Amino acid sequence: MVASYEESRRKRMEENRKRMEALNLTQLSQALHKSPSSSPSPSPLKHVKSRTIQKQLVVVRRSSRVANIPAPVYKEVVIERVAIPRRRHRDFSNRVYASMEEREEALEKADKLMSDLESKYPTFIKSMLPSHVSGGFWLGLPVQFCNKNLPKRDEMITLIDEDGNEYPTIYLSKKVGLSGGWRGFAIAHNLADGDALIFQLIKSTTFKVYIVRVNNPPEGNQLK
Repeated sequence: MVASYEESRRKRMEENRKRMEALNLTQLSQALHKSPSSSPSPSPLKHVKSRTIQKQLVVVRRSSRVANIPAPVYKEVVIERVAIPRRRHRDFSNRVYASMEEREEALEKADKLMSDLESKYPTFIKSMLPSHVSGGFWLGLPVQFCNKNLPKRDEMITLIDEDGNEYPTIYLSKKVGLSGGWRGFAIAHNLADGDALIFQLIKSTTFKVYIVRVNNPPEGNQLK
């Protein structure tokens, strides 16, 4: 069995050799291995033309009106930096806050005082909070009172204290409160947290203001 296989294999190899000789493949393979052109040749480099930039001085034409005037000489100017003062933060460490009992007592005194005022003028009482008398200095007013009695647009409203001194303030209708000018009134009267203020609208844009101090008796507030 093995002898027949070897004989068959030998015959196939002999037949393949004869086919290669008939096609002349053996000589072609040897010629390719010996040929110098078989190695790849490097691709030729692309020649890039160098660009030459020529610079030429051109005389700048000047207007006839300034042709005889010497050219200006520019000098360096040192600009001093302007120091912008930083906003100082208010110290609220010594701020005194009114207790609920003290606040209610001041409101009771203000309510008693308001009952002695002329009833023909619209009136309301406002208890002072820290935001009213320090920091933001914004005074919000009762919405229903403002919608009924105050202008529908921004307006200047005058505050008159018990001594007859007038303080112009800015009333913002959309925000329903006093903005500019209220700070000056609060500082001038040394308002504190818990004070109760009576606002009496004696004119369309004028309030008479009565102050009931927290922890103070109402005798100090006299109607004028």
